[in-house]
Amino acid sequence: MTGRRRWSTEEILDTAAKLLRTGDAESFSVRRLAAALETDSSSLYRHFRNKTELLRAVADRILLTAMDGYRPEGDWKQRITALALRLREAFGEQIQIAAVWGRHGSGGTGSRLVMEELLQALRASGLPDEEIPTRYHRIVILLSALITSEAGIGSVPAKEHEEGMEQFRVAVLGADPERFPALAHFARDIRPLGADRRAAFEELLAAHLDGIEARIP
Repeated sequence: MTGRRRWSTEEILDTAAKLLRTGDAESFSVRRLAAALETDSSSLYRHFRNKTELLRAVADRILLTAMDGYRPEGDWKQRITALALRLREAFGEQIQIAAVWGRHGSGGTGSRLVMEELLQALRASGLPDEEIPTRYHRIVILLSALITSEAGIGSVPAKEHEEGMEQFRVAVLGADPERFPALAHFARDIRPLGADRRAAFEELLAAHLDGIEARIP
C-alpha cells in the first residue's frame, strides 16, 4: 500500500499562497490546504503549529522576495522610501497575503531583514536611540495600512469597480450645492479612492519621514 506523499515546507507554502490568491484569510483553513495537497491536516501540523503560524510564514516569503537583492543606498529617508516601495511592489500581486501581513505580521527571516534595515536607517538619521523603537513602530503601522488598503482596492472585480465609479460620480457630481457647498465646488477635481495610489503612498510616507526629521536634535 502506497503511503501519502510527504510535502516539503516550501511546497506547502506555495499551495497556501495559491489558495490565498483566490480566497481570503477568513475562509482559508488548514483543512482546505490539506485537501488541496491530498493529505490530512495532521501531516501539515508537523510543519506549522496552527493556521496563524502558517499564514505568517506565507507573508514572510513575500518579505523575503522584497528584500532579495536589496542594497541600502542614499540617506536614511531614501533608504526607508526604497524599502517601502519594494514592499508595496512585492505585495501588489498578492492581495490577500497583504491583508494577512497587515493582520498577523511575520516573525521569520524576511521580517527580521525588514526590521533590521528600518532600524539601521533610523539610527543613521541621528535620532536618539530611545526614540527609534517608537518611530520604527509608527512607520510599520503606516506601511501596513497603506499596502493593505491598496491591495484591497486592487482586488475589486472589473464590473464591481465600474459600478463603484458610477456611484462615486453620482454622489460627487450630483451633490446638492445648498447642502454640500464645498463638495459641489470641488466636485470636478475630486478623485476616486483608487486614483494616484503610488503618488499618495510616496507623499504620505514622505510627510511622515519629514515629521521624524523634525525631531532629530
